[in-house]
Amino acid sequence: MHKYHTPGLWTNTCCSHPYDGEVIEDAALKRLEVEMGISASLEKVFHFQYKSVLPNGLIEHELDHVFIGKFSDKPNINPDEAMAWKYMPLDAIETEIEKTPEKYTPWFKIILPKLKAYM
Repeated sequence: MHKYHTPGLWTNTCCSHPYDGEVIEDAALKRLEVEMGISASLEKVFHFQYKSVLPNGLIEHELDHVFIGKFSDKPNINPDEAMAWKYMPLDAIETEIEKTPEKYTPWFKIILPKLKAYM
């Protein structure tokens, strides 16, 4: 589940904005550790730009970089960053999004088909 601008919605493992001059890959590794207590090697698989008006009136207009990695333990989530976590196969997530799209962040609904195409 995600942060202040989309509280209670399911999304990707972690999100962040890199600091000015920070390497995107370094920022992703750092946020993964801070938000979810996960240390893993990551591979950048794609990036995309989107714009979405959120239910609370905020507007997201971002360039997102998507990374994948492998982790076989339970995350140790930071309660200031995430409300909960769960692991599901991509097909099961896709089915859940079709049934209840309002439970997922707009950008995650963009990420999932692109990720499936990559896998």
